[in-house]
Amino acid sequence: MNLLVCISKTPDTTARITFKDDFTKFDESGIQFIMNPFDEFYSLVRAVELKEQFGGTVTVLNVGPAANDIIIRKALAIGADKAVRINAEPTSAYFVASQIAEYAKDKNFDIIFFGKETIDYNGGEVMGMVAEKLDLPFVHLASHLDVEGKTGKLDRDIEGGVEKVEVEMPFVVSASKGMAEQRIPNMRGIMMAKRKPLEVMEPIEVKDLVEIVKYELPKEKSGVKLIDPENVKELVRLLHEEAKVI
Repeated sequence: MNLLVCISKTPDTTARITFKDDFTKFDESGIQFIMNPFDEFYSLVRAVELKEQFGGTVTVLNVGPAANDIIIRKALAIGADKAVRINAEPTSAYFVASQIAEYAKDKNFDIIFFGKETIDYNGGEVMGMVAEKLDLPFVHLASHLDVEGKTGKLDRDIEGGVEKVEVEMPFVVSASKGMAEQRIPNMRGIMMAKRKPLEVMEPIEVKDLVEIVKYELPKEKSGVKLIDPENVKELVRLLHEEAKVI
């Protein structure tokens, strides 16, 4: 099988998020970056499992600067065979999707994997754009994937149940919880990752359709207000005037 896994770099889940230059840029100083967990734990691991089951090659692809090489090497240590980095700052979902689609268009990948979203922007946009650009079927939020011949059999968690989908290869899939279990790279994998190929490619020219004007931090949460259980009128007033839920 010829499998492509698209990975992103995100701030660690415990990072303190701040902005600079009048809230127009994310302040990366002191931030520890990691591979996006949805890409790593679910899509990458499932791709490696399929390679182990059926044979083939797993390629990981990242759009980003040279600083991203450390997370790409981790993907190689987990079990990917080779890696590609498109040497560009990921300025928007459309820009990233265009770079991925350009790379993948003539590589004959059977399945293109994504995590369901990144934990920083939570947009979940790139994978659908890639599928559209490549004119491929797209299964979003898959929690289970089996392969029989050239057919993918997938489960999607939906409200109140599970949707079962069958799709012919090639296709694009975004993975959510349940697709696979986290793998910790062992020493052998880490050492082998140093010798695996990491190709750096220059980006194609893409006109961004949107631009980030400004960031805003959410308002700080107020303290808990305790209301006497006998004072129902005050509770109703607060729910109506402050919480605005009634």
